[in-house]
Amino acid sequence: MSSNKALFAGRTILASSISKSYTQEISQKCQTISSSIMSPKGKKPFLVGFLANDDPAAESYANWTKKTCEEMGFEYQLRRVQNKDFLEEKIIEANNDDAVDGIMIYFPVFGDAQDQYLKQVISLEKDVEGLNHTYYQNMYHNIRYLDEQKTKKSIVPCTPLAIIKILEYLKIYNPLLPVGNRLYGKKAIIINRSEIVGRPLAALMANDGCVVYSVDVHNIQKFTRGEGLKFSKHHVEDLGSNTPELLKQLSLDADIVITGVPTDNYKYPTENIKEGATCINFSFHKNFTEDVKSKAGLYVPSTGKVTICMLLRNMLRLIENKYQNTSSTNV
Repeated sequence: MSSNKALFAGRTILASSISKSYTQEISQKCQTISSSIMSPKGKKPFLVGFLANDDPAAESYANWTKKTCEEMGFEYQLRRVQNKDFLEEKIIEANNDDAVDGIMIYFPVFGDAQDQYLKQVISLEKDVEGLNHTYYQNMYHNIRYLDEQKTKKSIVPCTPLAIIKILEYLKIYNPLLPVGNRLYGKKAIIINRSEIVGRPLAALMANDGCVVYSVDVHNIQKFTRGEGLKFSKHHVEDLGSNTPELLKQLSLDADIVITGVPTDNYKYPTENIKEGATCINFSFHKNFTEDVKSKAGLYVPSTGKVTICMLLRNMLRLIENKYQNTSSTNV
């Protein structure tokens, strides 16, 4: 029995392996921009990150951002803000600095609605994480361009985008189906409904044809385009309170399990995983126990490196949007 389990055990896929499929493309594009009219005097694309908390996850993310930027030809600067009440002022200064191409904030800062406000302070033209209301609205309504001429591409929030790219890399998307329908027939459960990752990810996957069960502490919602994909964009249905019984029922029906619970003591029950399901964790903490590998067909324990690649990809797109009249390159 144990030998059979070993024989049919799934694979663990690291974010570092997945990110390699994007690093060369992004590095080459970075070099092209640095040597073109889009970058005066050969200036490297310049990203500024603001850190105004003592969250170890944010510190780790900042370190990986710096390392990745340096490896791929970008300039990066971490600006620590000791008094978070002055963070807005510092962001506005970066907005007005022509040398700065991209801005990001390491959340949480205040951990409440004020964080939602800070996302809107970053200039639309420098928001590499795609958290601006305009980008969110476009994403939810499946609008891919910022202008009627379709010359300026809209930005997708980088962590949800990273998970979509991971699903594509793992061949979960069906390339034989039309674009926009390639998750048709798949069911997913997402243990997180934050406005930064969980909710937009559920919308993106549902817009691509997936039935998504979105779970937070209080309730479970169903994101879907309806039977036979009859709707052009996703609709949301409230399924009721988040009970262990309902969670297990939906989990055992899910082809894809995605977790993002930001606490070290949360572990997704392995017995709730459908045999052969794809399991992805985007939390800084390990939301799965080691025995996930006995159930999952494919297991991705973290997404950070792919997220940073998508962040830099977004920044290059912002630069191209700014100079699209003088360049025909695309990311």
